[in-house]
Amino acid sequence: MTTTARATVQHEDDRVRVTRWDFEDGQSTGRHVHAYDYVVVPVTDGRTEVIGADGTVTPSPMKAGESYARTAGTEHEVVNVGGSPHSFVEIELKKP
Repeated sequence: MTTTARATVQHEDDRVRVTRWDFEDGQSTGRHVHAYDYVVVPVTDGRTEVIGADGTVTPSPMKAGESYARTAGTEHEVVNVGGSPHSFVEIELKKP
């Protein structure tokens, strides 16, 4: 699937990139690989499915304000399956 969600870079410098992702129901990030460690901060409650590199689908409910972190090299696609708009902020850590 290609990227259908809207990605808005809110800040970028040599250390971090902050991107807000806004999804309508059924929209997707498209398949991608994370070049950096990152933190996700949900802005709204939502239900997503994460489709891994091997095609495995993992339900991933998100609660506004409950952050999580992942490491560089993560390959996946995130799809909004919650039936309503959903948003999160992704903070990529370019330098340790």
